[in-house]
Formats: sequence, structure tokens, C-alpha cells
Amino acid sequence: MFWRKKKDGANTSQSVEQTAPLVKAQQDMGATLVQTTSEPKARFVVGGGSSQSTVREIDHFMDGLMRRNPHEPEFHQAVFEFVETVMPFYLDHRKYTDARILERMTEPDRIVSFRIVWEDDNGVPHANKGFRVQFNSSMGPYKGGLRFDPSVNVSILKFLGFEQTYKNALTRLPMGGGKGGSNFHPKGRSDGEIMRFCHAMMSELFRHIGESIDVPAGDIGVGAREIGYLFGKYKQLSNHYTGGVLTGKGLTFGGSEIRKEATGYGVVVFAEDMLQQHGKSMKGKTVAVSGSGNVAIYAVQRAIRMGAKVVTASDSRGFVHLPDGFNDESFAILQDVKENRRASLAVLASEAKGVSYHAGKSPWTVPCNIGLPCATQNEIDEHMAATLVKNGIECLAEGANMPLTAQAIHVLKDANVIFGPAKAANAGGVGCSGLEQAQNAQRLIWTRQQVEAELEKIMRSIHKQCVDYAPVRNGVVDYQAGANISSFARVADAMLSYGYL
Repeated sequence: MFWRKKKDGANTSQSVEQTAPLVKAQQDMGATLVQTTSEPKARFVVGGGSSQSTVREIDHFMDGLMRRNPHEPEFHQAVFEFVETVMPFYLDHRKYTDARILERMTEPDRIVSFRIVWEDDNGVPHANKGFRVQFNSSMGPYKGGLRFDPSVNVSILKFLGFEQTYKNALTRLPMGGGKGGSNFHPKGRSDGEIMRFCHAMMSELFRHIGESIDVPAGDIGVGAREIGYLFGKYKQLSNHYTGGVLTGKGLTFGGSEIRKEATGYGVVVFAEDMLQQHGKSMKGKTVAVSGSGNVAIYAVQRAIRMGAKVVTASDSRGFVHLPDGFNDESFAILQDVKENRRASLAVLASEAKGVSYHAGKSPWTVPCNIGLPCATQNEIDEHMAATLVKNGIECLAEGANMPLTAQAIHVLKDANVIFGPAKAANAGGVGCSGLEQAQNAQRLIWTRQQVEAELEKIMRSIHKQCVDYAPVRNGVVDYQAGANISSFARVADAMLSYGYL
């Protein structure tokens, strides 16, 4: 996704210059945005003022990054959203600029790709692509999920691995950042087909992972079932039990309590802390949620527990609207439909009272005070963000990874909406994975209460780090800047300690 920026009334052929998702780091008045699909140099048209030199640095940096990594729009977007807020801090610290640390930390340590051959139930062989992006291990072993989805490619995995590095740094647990997966599509496949695919994938992946090397977990398309198959094959190939090599395991073989709930719970804890920081609360507020996987389901549950009214959930085919909010009955049906039956939300609407289903529609047209996007990347663009602002949104916390475009984030921040970026707001999942690793290392199983208490400590620590590093604009904490700067400093200082590696 790329953007052209021009000043009103200017000659387009002379003054239009291309940008990556690079919008609005410049603050020139009266500018308009026009979308384009070209992928040339990143450029800014900048007004006067002290920010001009910083914007030139952002432009120069992104120009080089895009040249070195062509045709990777998701990765460009993730890096820009990071660099946009970190660049002033980076330029103020010569130890970072002299070491060119920003250029180094946007290059992954390595990318592994491989073929996965598996057999369907009819005996027909299929071949898929498998990947592991080991992005940065300065804070500890690579840590990040595996995604099974047809959209999986190097650009998406690089963006996810990059974000994971800084998300993990915010937890203060000893974890680096990585991400992996395959373009395999699990929907509609039998358990046997899923098993054979997972076993075939691990036959290659096991060479590249280990509890002190790289520790994968689940992500889109990879839940407890898939982790079980992957772990079983790893155990067979390695000929020993190493629980800490994969997280998200079942409770019967080294998993942790509330790992399934952790990301959704963490998003709501972080959102509540943001609201309280601004003298507000989730209690009594209307909450819209997108998605219906683990993150969304347990964000719904935790928000209800906080006294909120949750009025939406969605899947790839549409969304459900509950004007009176989820209750115990409708929530139980939601869990059953998605966790057991793996069916469409249309089934929820047919079985629960007061639920309407809207095929092919987005939940973000429904008025809400709080938004929790928990589906996938770039589900909210600037037009949808403007609709949310018009409908009275006060706070938004990202449950998915990069669910808002760069433009959408600016729309919310310009409207003084409290915004919680994914690397902070959805860190509960990887935080709980770190706790699972700790239990595996100690050969202990913690109670549900212990794990939930530790998870809340992690999320509140992340909130405090963001506030400590964040500027305040119009009375609203800039959590995006706070999360980026805080995590950048931790990773950068570790990298400096190792010298030029």
C-alpha cells in the first residue's frame, strides 16, 4: 500500500511525490491523499518548521529500505509506523546513529524457506511453501507464531517478525523476535490432513528451532490441535522431550493455563489501563470486536467481565450484531461455534436470541465507545477510522497485528482517540508463552490464578513503559510513540553491547 501526497492546487505532474505507507509524519496544512499502487522511491512534500529535517531522515531511511526490500508492502508499512515515531529519539542519541542501529535492526538475521509435501485423504500429494523468519535474537531466542493461511508470504512474515521483536522486548522477558508459517489453507481440511501437513512441515522446521534457538507458537490457522501435531513430530525426530521448544501446547503435555485466553485478556487489561490513565473506565461502555478466533473470543469474555457491553464479532464471511450485547448464552454459543464446530457466525445468529448476521460486511460501521480489532492486518483504513470517529469512539486497542493502516492511525490520533498499538496491546499472548517456557524449564505447572496474575503484571508493566516514554498531545498519551521508543531502546542497547554483529 503506497500513497501520493500533494498540496491543494499544485500541479500534480510536478508536485506529486510518492510515499510508502508514509503518511503524515509531515504536518503540512491542507494536504490531500490519493492512493496509488506504484512502488518507487519514498518521498515527502514537507512544510517548514523544525520537523523538516526529521522527515527528510525518515524519507531517506524508507527510500533505502524499500530499495533493499522491493515488493514487500506489509513490511514497509510496519517499519514506517515504527520509524515515524522513533526517528526523533534515534537522531538525539549519537550512540545509535554512529552504529547505524536502525538500519541493522530492520534486516532479519535470516530467512529460511522450504517445501512441504503432504498427502490428502484421497492419496493426492500437495506441495506448499514453508517459512521461518528469524528476525532478531538480541533479547533471547527467537520467539513468534506460525501462521497457516494462503496469504502467507515473506513480506507478511517479515512484518510480523519485526513487530514481534519489539513486542517481546516490551514484556521484559528474555525473548527475541521471529515468525513463520505456510501458505497452506487449513479451512475445510480433515483432522488427518491437518496432521499429515503438520508432520511434514516439522520434518523440515525441526532443523531450525530449539528451546535456546527459536521457539514457535500458534497464530492464524494454528491452534492447540496444530501445535499438538507439530510438537509430537518434533519429539519423535529429536528423540527427547523438550517442552520449551513450542508454546501453546495442551495442558496434558506441558502447556500453560490461560494461554488460549491470554492475548484477548491482555488486550482488555491494556485498554482498561489506557482508559484509567485518562480518567475513564470500560464499565458501561459499548465495545465492538472484530474476529472470532481466540483473541476475539476472550477479549469479548474479559470485556464482559469488566462490565462492558460487547455488540459485535466477525469472521471472514461477515459479522454478528447484538444490540443488547453478548450474554452468557450467546457467548457460550460463540465459543461452541468457533472452537468446536468451526462454523460460520451465521450459525450463532440462527441459534442465539437477539443476534443479526450481516454477510460480507464489516463490524466497524456499528457505533461503539471502544474498538478491539482482533481479526487481521489492515482491516481498518482511514475511511473506516473516520466512521468510527464520527460514531463516537473514545479508545481503540489493537488485538490483531497491524489491523489499522498508517492513515487510519493518524485519523484516530488527530481526533484525540486513545490508541493502543498491537506491539503493546496484544503482547499478552507472547507474555503467557514466556510464562509457559518458565514453567517448562522448572518442570512445574502453575495455577490459573498464578498465570493470570503474572499476565496482568506484564500488561501493566508494558502500559507503564509506554507512558514513561510517550509524549502527551492534547491531553492524550501517544501510546504508539511510547511503545516504539521504549522497545527500540531495549533492543538497540542489547545490540550495541554485542558490537558489530
